[in-house]
Amino acid sequence: MTGTAGRVAVLGATGVVGRAAVRMLTRLGIGALRLGARGIDGLASGAVPSGTEVRRVDADDPASLARFCAGTRLVLNCAGPSYLLADRVARAALAAGSDYVDVSGDGPAYRLLDGSPLVAGERTAVLSAGMLPGVANVVPRVLAGDLTGARLVVYAGGIEPFAPASAGDLALSLDGSGDDHWYGETLAAWSGGRRRRNALPVREDIEVAGFPGRVTTMPFLTADAERFARTTGLDDLHWYNVFVGRALRLTLTRLRGRVGSDPATLAAVADEIGAAAALDLAGLDPFYLMAFTVYRPDRVDTAVLRTPSSFELTAATAAYAAEAVLAGKVPAGLHYADEVLDPRALLDAVAALGALPVFQTHQHAHDAPLEIGSL
Repeated sequence: MTGTAGRVAVLGATGVVGRAAVRMLTRLGIGALRLGARGIDGLASGAVPSGTEVRRVDADDPASLARFCAGTRLVLNCAGPSYLLADRVARAALAAGSDYVDVSGDGPAYRLLDGSPLVAGERTAVLSAGMLPGVANVVPRVLAGDLTGARLVVYAGGIEPFAPASAGDLALSLDGSGDDHWYGETLAAWSGGRRRRNALPVREDIEVAGFPGRVTTMPFLTADAERFARTTGLDDLHWYNVFVGRALRLTLTRLRGRVGSDPATLAAVADEIGAAAALDLAGLDPFYLMAFTVYRPDRVDTAVLRTPSSFELTAATAAYAAEAVLAGKVPAGLHYADEVLDPRALLDAVAALGALPVFQTHQHAHDAPLEIGSL
């Protein structure tokens, strides 16, 4: 149960998601903030809520991180790349007696924290409190309360600038290999209640409703999508990443299997990804779209989600998760956001914060064909 003393701290507050999260927390009436980042010049300019503490903090320095977390009620981690930070920030926050919310973390951090005495007492930790997999994994729950035996098909993608941290996470996700796919697997699908490799093809130069022009769809089964399929009892889950332009897709294809985790190499790769995304974006308005179709024997339901900024949607999701933890609506322990937050309340909250202007649902005849281009 969350205590009543201390500030709510935002790590990575100078980043795209961190700055948006500060705005969202303020809109929700959560004050007494502590904002931290390696470089705080932008925060020190006065463009922060009144009464806010600003601190320089290095997430790679355990002592610096411990000082930043000390005396806080809750730590919201917006820093990255999350796959390099893993459970480091969570452990510092929980050791300081704070609750914890992470816009990412996902399976790697969960596995490292699971069973830790830090989350065995009264503290609460919520991971994956962002757009992916947080929002993405609650939308099907809104479409169908029981997904047992259902088939889910998702088309997700867009075109927008890449923040350095998210570009770094994307780069690291390219190299999942072996039997334990830490991040996910290209061409894989959840089918017949289990993961199947090389199950789906890449499709190029096709039309998909809602996406401009002709696009490429690339199947990719993330570890968190697989977790969702397993825990909800889905029979099939086919997830397609949609590439609107060519530059980013070709860059990711070229980089696959060649990404190093040392800072210099990763920074260079993240720059390449950012440049490719900028090239694809030239002359277009940024957006991110996800279309979910749930097939059941008696009905077919579709939900379409569109936002001008996946970063704003991630920030709104994290702010709502933090508010829920502070209000005692989330039990103590370690959780994934999509498994512990109320799905409809989350979607209503992010819409009210202005981060989700389009969310539509449709029911179709059970025999209506809903394949590529007909969502």
